[in-house]
Amino acid sequence: MSTALSEPSRRSFLGLGLATGSSLLLAAACGSGGMAGSGGTTPDTLKWGWDLPTSWDPVTSSAGWDVHALSLVYAGLTKHDGQGNPVPAVAESWKYSDEGSRVTFRLRSGLKFSDGTPLDATAVKKSIERGRDAPKSLIAAQLVDIKSVSAPDATTVVLDLRAPNYQIPSLFAGKTGMVVNPAAFERDPAGLATKPAGAGPYTLTSYVENSQATLERNPAYWDAANVKAANFQLFPLPDAATVIAGLQSGRYNVAQIPGSQVAAAKAAGLEVQVIPSLVVAVLDVNVTKPPFDDPNAVLALKFAVDRAALLKTQQFGIGEVSYQPFPKGYVGYDPQLEGVYAHDPAKARELLAASRYGTGAPVTITASSSGTLAQQLQAQLQAVGFKPTIETIPEAEATQIIYIQHSKALFVDAFAGRDSTAQAFQVLFGTEGLMNPGRRTSPELAAAVRTVTRTPLEDPKYPQVVQAATAAAVRTMPNVFLFTTPRILAHTKSVSALPKDTVVQRFEGVTVA
Repeated sequence: MSTALSEPSRRSFLGLGLATGSSLLLAAACGSGGMAGSGGTTPDTLKWGWDLPTSWDPVTSSAGWDVHALSLVYAGLTKHDGQGNPVPAVAESWKYSDEGSRVTFRLRSGLKFSDGTPLDATAVKKSIERGRDAPKSLIAAQLVDIKSVSAPDATTVVLDLRAPNYQIPSLFAGKTGMVVNPAAFERDPAGLATKPAGAGPYTLTSYVENSQATLERNPAYWDAANVKAANFQLFPLPDAATVIAGLQSGRYNVAQIPGSQVAAAKAAGLEVQVIPSLVVAVLDVNVTKPPFDDPNAVLALKFAVDRAALLKTQQFGIGEVSYQPFPKGYVGYDPQLEGVYAHDPAKARELLAASRYGTGAPVTITASSSGTLAQQLQAQLQAVGFKPTIETIPEAEATQIIYIQHSKALFVDAFAGRDSTAQAFQVLFGTEGLMNPGRRTSPELAAAVRTVTRTPLEDPKYPQVVQAATAAAVRTMPNVFLFTTPRILAHTKSVSALPKDTVVQRFEGVTVA
């Protein structure tokens, strides 16, 4: 699922101004360490102003962004390290057969779900099969390569695959591999939307939709010794004008802030961490719609965009100009692509003139926000000869309009990354990819992605293989990547430094004084 710019990643950098003076005065009056507005929580509580999930069931969760909240209550077979590589979690190890068509996971022994029922191989088998086979599963597409699942003993899970696929351990580090308690989904699958049943670091104790989730530490979690904060509260994304006041008053002690608030947060005595993430702003281009059914118009668009100007205005310079779907340091990042479509208005005008639509080609910029990014893009496209207009659609209807009806030529969006590189390629560029509104892909890219799935992650050539696929995608597909969106988190001095996790923000080891 895409993280459209209506998700928290978008709201964090579009149309957000500096805090008002009255908000800062209120914050100063409240003091920096008090508990006012905290709901009477104990001091040992992490209070995160971030977002609530679309569903507490990883199988029906409809936003990639949900993985951050779901990781609080579910444990996966694997998890990501700081660089996005799969490492052991519920499974302590895994091994592929020589030909890559079977993978065997060895589970830690004695694991339990938060309700005390055993988390054994049979439970994992049922959870994977539900994700693959449930009629309403939104992770089924990631599990199509799994032909069968078996549990020969309590700690062994065997997956037989339809074809070699070495991406499974990475897939199982996110929503796809979160183990859901069969006792819950066999009894009341619909109830999981508001009552998660997992074995994560925390257990949900109360939930008010669109308001607050309250959690407590799960002593049965496989890594419980590293979960330091006894309690956790999760809140929707704070308003930009009041987020600093909320941190100072004690309503939150960790919160996402926009780039516009970084200086104010530091001035207020808060710690600010800028953590690299997989989120990148992107223009989704439908090559079946004019003018982008002409390749010259697509290239003109790529050279028309001044990414550096967008980054400076939209994120106050926090992040990096991007020409590809992966950030620096991630295995899929190809350094050879830097500057590949650097801003070149003259070249853009020449390409547009060479298209069959010529100078003055009309184009509608569709956005699900009234923020300034679309307006800035409009000015840039107009400067090279396009005749752009802006259309704002309801964010609740964006997926249906853009990705189901395929009715728009150009959509302002953001990509939140995926658990595996192959999955990211499929979502963005595959013929069935959600964020590929034209539903076309190049033979060169399709072949490169097949090579990615068939190359073991530990193969020394794997980074080269992934980067070759990235290069093929950027050069043959119409998507226009703009800039990366780091995770900007402010926290009070009572909270220790947060882990710098690229894929999923985790809180193991974090203490609250």
